[in-house]
Amino acid sequence: MDINVSGDSEIRIELQDTAWPFEYTDHDRDIVRAIVIDDEGYFYFVRVDRDDEFGRAVLIETSGGGVESGEDLIEAIHRELREELGVEVDVLCKIGVVSDYYNLIHRHNINNYYLCRIVSFGDKHMTADEIDSFHLSTLKLSFEEAAKEYIDCSCTKLGRLICNRELPVLHRAKEIIDSY
Repeated sequence: MDINVSGDSEIRIELQDTAWPFEYTDHDRDIVRAIVIDDEGYFYFVRVDRDDEFGRAVLIETSGGGVESGEDLIEAIHRELREELGVEVDVLCKIGVVSDYYNLIHRHNINNYYLCRIVSFGDKHMTADEIDSFHLSTLKLSFEEAAKEYIDCSCTKLGRLICNRELPVLHRAKEIIDSY
């Protein structure tokens, strides 16, 4: 699958956190995230099962995470997908950027989203936090199942934040895939 999306069609979304009151933002976090597909048209996500300052929640989320010092965005997406999903991927295109806030932890997130196709599966290399605190597991879903999961998981404050951030990206990814 060859997909090439020009910069003009990348989405740009600015979101505010209305779940918790805004006090201040003390840091920005550059993040990479991916809509990951296989050759049969299935999408891969992580299931997050957490109980922390955001509350108890079981969520669907795109795989990804923070960009490490000295790493570019493409290196970061490859590392994160190896860690969380155990996959090697081709990065097909950049979908866009979603700016959002986590008022509870005073953070501004700059989420860079990519559309990636799985080339091969291997071992996961999750961090201790991903295993012990977030209990990450892999979800393989159709587009319809994924969209429903986001809606179903939006019953918590954090679930709504994630749904508002990721559901528009999932829809844009589907548009890109369907156009090719």
